[in-house]
Amino acid sequence: MKPLGILFTRAPHGTARGREALDLALLSASYDIPTRLFFSGDGVYQLLKAQQPDRIEARDYIATFKALPLYDVEEILVCGHSLNERGLCADDLLIEVAVAEPGQFALALNQTEQVLTF
Repeated sequence: MKPLGILFTRAPHGTARGREALDLALLSASYDIPTRLFFSGDGVYQLLKAQQPDRIEARDYIATFKALPLYDVEEILVCGHSLNERGLCADDLLIEVAVAEPGQFALALNQTEQVLTF
């Protein structure tokens, strides 16, 4: 079975997209659907350490990303180009990820049966 891909492309706060994508990842993994997470563009901000959503009265769901290994979601790819454009590196992120260059990132996306973009 090819994995389900969930692509995060938006910043974490201001809309419910990031939280909904994370909920979908946990739900699909709980039903033993192979799930891959992809972060590109402003979606890389989803994984940024030391966020303070309470300062803008937003719900703090970011720490839930740490639960992904409990659900066997281990394929988490971040676009290296997106990180570089934003002056970030893998050490700035909350969880361990695989940083992929654009070609590798696109190849991994193409190897999924379905990609849902948030």
